[in-house]
Amino acid sequence: MQPQKTALIIGAGPAGLTAAYEFLKHTEIKPVILEMTEDIGGISKTVNYKGNRIDIGGHRFFSKSDVVMNWWQEIMPIEKTDTPLKISYQNKTKIVTTKTDSDSQDVLLIRNRVSRIFFLKKLFNYPLTLNLDTFKKLGFLLSIKIGYSYLFALVFPIKKEKSLEDFFINRFGKKLYYLLFKDYTEKVWGVSCNEISAEWGRQRIKKLNILKAIKHALTKKKSNVQITQKDTETSLIEKFLYPKYGPGQLWEKVAKIIQDKGGEIHHCCKVVSLHYTDFKTTGVEFQNKDNVNEVVLADYVISTMPVKYLIRGLGNTVPKEIKTIADGLLYRDFITVGLLVESINLDNGKIKDNWIYIQEHEVKLGRLQVFNNWSPYMVKDPSKVWLGLEYFCNQGDDLWEMDKDEFVQFAIKELSSIGIIDPKNVLDQTMIKMPKTYPAYFGTYNQFDQVKEYVNQFENLFLIGRNGMHKYNNQDHSMLTAITAVQNIINNRSNKDNLWDINTEDEYHEEK
Repeated sequence: MQPQKTALIIGAGPAGLTAAYEFLKHTEIKPVILEMTEDIGGISKTVNYKGNRIDIGGHRFFSKSDVVMNWWQEIMPIEKTDTPLKISYQNKTKIVTTKTDSDSQDVLLIRNRVSRIFFLKKLFNYPLTLNLDTFKKLGFLLSIKIGYSYLFALVFPIKKEKSLEDFFINRFGKKLYYLLFKDYTEKVWGVSCNEISAEWGRQRIKKLNILKAIKHALTKKKSNVQITQKDTETSLIEKFLYPKYGPGQLWEKVAKIIQDKGGEIHHCCKVVSLHYTDFKTTGVEFQNKDNVNEVVLADYVISTMPVKYLIRGLGNTVPKEIKTIADGLLYRDFITVGLLVESINLDNGKIKDNWIYIQEHEVKLGRLQVFNNWSPYMVKDPSKVWLGLEYFCNQGDDLWEMDKDEFVQFAIKELSSIGIIDPKNVLDQTMIKMPKTYPAYFGTYNQFDQVKEYVNQFENLFLIGRNGMHKYNNQDHSMLTAITAVQNIINNRSNKDNLWDINTEDEYHEEK
């Protein structure tokens, strides 16, 4: 009898957990997960602070992929609706009968997508729609300038988009780029837009532009429950699913299923190195919670750890140029301040937004989440407003190094300075730091293909997920990389191009 094969999975985020689940569902291979933290879900975890829950960065559960939509519903059913639930897939519609009441704990709620831009102390639709309300808020002269600038970009586009700045100008015009995109994007990434690859725009925004926003505003329908919306741009999705108590609830349930079915999850395990011979991994060395190094043998290694550290873990045999490129890969880090307040000074306190993009130049605040509107169960007392103030920074910079109490007071002062809250209404506060939240499309990223080609030579090593591939994937993209990696193993497929094609191939571009 052959001994059971083992898949060593580095990381218990959506990609790692999905891979483990797929191994257990479709193979006899035993998944063993090594997670560096005490948490489940990676950046998709939910933090519970005194009964008030924080979703790090916000995670809307929608996908253009039928596989992912069905996968989520396999873990958690959708809440019961008064009318049949209509889900559209590639111009096909099917009706799903839901049986779970909202009183159930494990349930996916149907939520409205509402996001706006806070600029000039006013709220604008996101994406920006050129309607009468927008013209009034911008003023006649500025609106005319935006229109002429956009027409100029249409007639005289930048022929070869080398940077994110080129990407934005071609789609929105120079005037709107400088008003709404340049400062905010540089706030997010900490570098000039002309230093960021245009690929970031193609990954995250695809081909959304002013004309599509106008067309959407003119043709959108008041549908109650359409979810997947395969023909709708990402930035125009209007309905999504959401676990009752945040994304971490779903991933914690997945983790329990994995363990119940015989998989293993080990926490506080920091991977030190990978053992291999002739481009075939044989095991992983890690430091356990007692700071003792251990080695676990593996037939397959699935990595979601940052590529920079994976290459370091491969040791001295890695070519110097590959090490140099990997060491030059950069990341953007993230801080969330949770504020519990009596009320908010927007829309007479009846704010419906999931999050608001803060475009005001005088503050460092990037986005504002209203957790009540993700799910009413995210806040302990529904009469209060539970906010998430989101800051983008780098480990070691002034924001990251600021004392927790000092940072919280700094955040309160910023939010009150632009008139959104009264500091006297703050009831409680906390702060959470998340390193390496966003892989950057600058630094040595333009040479990343060399790293990809090198690691692809390892026949039983598979890189998946956002940091594992240094690719700004959404949650569903990360899951698809995991599902595809397991299928490649099942089918003995050595070529890994299908992994790297996810979120780049034409069918998956979130556009019509």
